[in-house]
Amino acid sequence: MGIEHALIPEQGLVTAGDCVIGADSHTCTYGAVGAFATGVGSTDLAAAMATGDTWLRVPESIKFIFSGKRQPWVGGKDIILYTIGRIGVSGALYQAMEFTGDAIRALSMADRLSMCNMAIEAGAKNGIIEPDDISRAYLEGRAERPGRFFSSDEDARYSAVHEFDCAEIELQVAFPFLPENARPISQVGEVRIDQAVIGSCTNGRLEDLRVAAHVLRGRKVHPEVRLVVIPATQQVYREALREGLLDVFLEAEGAVSTPTCGPCLGGHMGVLAEGERAIATTNRNFVGRMGHPKSEVYLSGPAVAAASAVLGRIGSPVELGIAPPPEGT
Repeated sequence: MGIEHALIPEQGLVTAGDCVIGADSHTCTYGAVGAFATGVGSTDLAAAMATGDTWLRVPESIKFIFSGKRQPWVGGKDIILYTIGRIGVSGALYQAMEFTGDAIRALSMADRLSMCNMAIEAGAKNGIIEPDDISRAYLEGRAERPGRFFSSDEDARYSAVHEFDCAEIELQVAFPFLPENARPISQVGEVRIDQAVIGSCTNGRLEDLRVAAHVLRGRKVHPEVRLVVIPATQQVYREALREGLLDVFLEAEGAVSTPTCGPCLGGHMGVLAEGERAIATTNRNFVGRMGHPKSEVYLSGPAVAAASAVLGRIGSPVELGIAPPPEGT
């Protein structure tokens, strides 16, 4: 039970070297384990299931090199929002986004999955990260089949190469109504919110809930804000329960759901009314995505979403005087 793009890698149903298609655009998530994964239409998927074959045009590749040490609280969601903000929602149309560099190699699997998940928001055919010791450790004892660990040739040709220094990347917030409308937290201004959503196939993993709980521990949600927390899978739910994270959310007066895509697509709980604003760790903020066409969705990582729930406006945990959790927790 769970959101498919969190459940499938969690259960080891996809591994390095796989070629994966799925009838959902965020199938590209699995590039984080070194798979070529992309979304197709339902008819294409049905044909592949019936025949075992599919047709794909081999995409060109864009190389994204991230170096430097990340600022406090900055995670994979902030890096990908920043990247989409730089190249636009069509900046990688039908191309492979290859994420590399020492800053990528320092990211957890949760951060990598978050980044590859949102490659489609730049129009990409897929996002992919070369498997390394971190991804191998994630797959060990989890993957149902042995992986094939590919890497790009030294003389590989790219349609473009982008280099970014992560030390310059602040916490990010994407304004309505496109993920490319990313701004650093220092330039957000005064944006009152009615709802904060922490979850989805982008940021509903255990590591994300730990970050949110670290911000919310000992604090209360703003009285004019609804906080909805959705663990991405049943396993994440149970581990969060064992660690006491769900108690933190409940004591903060948030609502905790069983796993669901839920408000991400305006389908269940947390649906916005006319004129309402939400800060969400989801991956899309299109018109009407979370409810009424005159509502607004702002995208962020779990640190900003949790801090905003307390502040009643979009803000940073730094404003609450909270130091980030130790690396690896």
